[in-house]
Amino acid sequence: MERKDPKGPRHIRDALQAFLKESGLRRPPSDERVFRAWRDALGPEWAPRAVPVSFRGGQLTVEVDSATHLHELKNFRAENYRNRANSSLGNDRIRRVVIKLKG
Repeated sequence: MERKDPKGPRHIRDALQAFLKESGLRRPPSDERVFRAWRDALGPEWAPRAVPVSFRGGQLTVEVDSATHLHELKNFRAENYRNRANSSLGNDRIRRVVIKLKG
């Protein structure tokens, strides 16, 4: 038996927008530079745990999988990583980091 989406049918435009958002295909190249700088600043241990999802007006939004990671980044690590990423970019492009739980 085929399972239906609990939200019901979606307009094709909405489905495409959701796909493009999740795939990263709609991001401007400059955003990708910011995302790459953030991932590089975090290193291999933290990069998979704190994934950048949007960058607008100097604000980088990052999603984490757990409340523990949220707490640790917000209170102890985010500012250090922001400074490292900006250093890599050569300017203070990232003015603020917002950490959110994924989902």
